[in-house]
Amino acid sequence: MGGIAVCPGSFDPITNGHLDIIKRGAKVFEQIHVVVLNNSSKKPLFTVEERLALIKDVTKEIPNVTVASFQGLLVDYANQVNASAIIRGLRAVSDFEYEMQITSMNRVLNDKIETFFIMTNNQYSFLSSSIVKEVAKYNGKISELVPPSVEKALINKFLG
Repeated sequence: MGGIAVCPGSFDPITNGHLDIIKRGAKVFEQIHVVVLNNSSKKPLFTVEERLALIKDVTKEIPNVTVASFQGLLVDYANQVNASAIIRGLRAVSDFEYEMQITSMNRVLNDKIETFFIMTNNQYSFLSSSIVKEVAKYNGKISELVPPSVEKALINKFLG
């Protein structure tokens, strides 16, 4: 297929589910821009800079991945980097309804950018950053849910 794709999210923090979607997308597209969007409706645990550092660390061995942050409309970022596609991960049917609304709005804003949905690996279908943070907060086992550097960062945040 080729081309440039954008894989957006808040990534607070990046999980093995996110990483699975990024790796699979990187096999299909020539370049993937993983973009930390600053969602004003969420109160993040990690700063944008911390999230960028964690994503860069866990994607450093994927040569066609670029990591950046952006404030504003996703389609504006996609235009800036000449992306023709947006990659979104789907865990369950409940994700689809929300994602369909976002995709429809993006199509209104720029009908030249296609959205591609990648179904999450079954082992990550329950996984979200919120669940990971909740488990980490109470010193639960998260080693199978996030890369080692993210586990360490979560432990430092909660157990300092």
